[in-house]
Amino acid sequence: MQSTFAWRYVSLSPQSSSSRRRPLRTRHAAAAGLAVLAAALTACSGGSGSSGADKAAEKPKISVNLTGQQAKAGGPVTVKLADGKLKQVTVADAKGAKLPGKVSANGTTWKSLRVAAPGTAYEVEAVSDQGGSAKASFKTAAPEQVNKVTLIPGKDSAGKFSTVGIAQPLSITFDHPVRNKAEVEKHLKVTTSNDTTGSWGWIKNYDGKDRVDWRPKEYWKSGTKVKLDARLNGIDSGGGDWFVRDYATGFTVGRSQVVKVDLDSKTTTLTRDGKTVRSLPMSAGTPGGEKASWGGTSVLMSKEGTINMRSETVGLTGSNSYDKMVDYSMRLTWSGMYAHAAPWNASYFGNTNHSSGCVGMSTGDAGWLYREAQIGDPFEVTGSGSKGVPDPGNGFGEWNVSWSDWQAKSALK
Repeated sequence: MQSTFAWRYVSLSPQSSSSRRRPLRTRHAAAAGLAVLAAALTACSGGSGSSGADKAAEKPKISVNLTGQQAKAGGPVTVKLADGKLKQVTVADAKGAKLPGKVSANGTTWKSLRVAAPGTAYEVEAVSDQGGSAKASFKTAAPEQVNKVTLIPGKDSAGKFSTVGIAQPLSITFDHPVRNKAEVEKHLKVTTSNDTTGSWGWIKNYDGKDRVDWRPKEYWKSGTKVKLDARLNGIDSGGGDWFVRDYATGFTVGRSQVVKVDLDSKTTTLTRDGKTVRSLPMSAGTPGGEKASWGGTSVLMSKEGTINMRSETVGLTGSNSYDKMVDYSMRLTWSGMYAHAAPWNASYFGNTNHSSGCVGMSTGDAGWLYREAQIGDPFEVTGSGSKGVPDPGNGFGEWNVSWSDWQAKSALK
């Protein structure tokens, strides 16, 4: 009875004989529950270590050749993995543009196929074949000066590639001098639809700027599609100047036609596919001085409509001066040679060369030629009384250079 009384004291409540047996069962159940819980905890803990299937992939150790906030631009990015093999590597700038690259045969090194551009922050992420990944970042030093380019031909007013004549070269003029010409030229890719043979040639533009043109060995074939990819982003042009973007342009070659200017017969003839379309009487530059016309081949650069022509812009003053509004103006050189309407010279058409260097025609004839001619058509000037041929940079005078001499102007010869 004392033990029964003692149990009642612990339970803090009077119990019947049946009640006194329940705490005993509860105590046994609690002990059993603790045993099950202990077994469960032991099973989940896995003993003294984890199994291979449950072990998380370790973070791979990588090294990047470019680090910090003033990394050198102009070279490829290299990512190396200490252990294992690289499965994937991403190197992207803040805009999400990725550098293409390739993993080495042994799988331990990734190298970009394009160079790091100046003044650009890059994020690097490498994934190993074991599933782990690692990240790194760097920023390249800003350029001292940015070099930009002007492409000819550019896109038309609708943003599409132009249709041009058979003598139109691809032309790139640079804002600043290019000292690393070979390096720049290596990153200029020309693609044609019919594997046209051509070459780059470095020249000086008429304003003294560096320029590089790609012209075919012979006139383009009608229908040829031409594309230029100037992959210049991150290329050092020399002297502290860098390119910070790529450029692209292209064109389709239109009708096969040539404008033939005969200084002896005083005629301008449009031929198409080798056949004469129409001959027009004209008067060209006065022979024997600066007022003479350029001979050789020039290329129709632009159709400028009605413009104000003033003699002082081409160095003619005094008795040779003029200031006229001129219709149907077709530019042939940077130095100021045009084909255009010249009704004031009507008495000389077909019989005398008596202009300040341009090819003048009646307003009707000039209007017809203006409509029929294409940008990029060659104007072949033959006969006596010219003042020589224009330099390659005076318009597109490279057609006056032999093919072998033009090839020699490449920086990769």
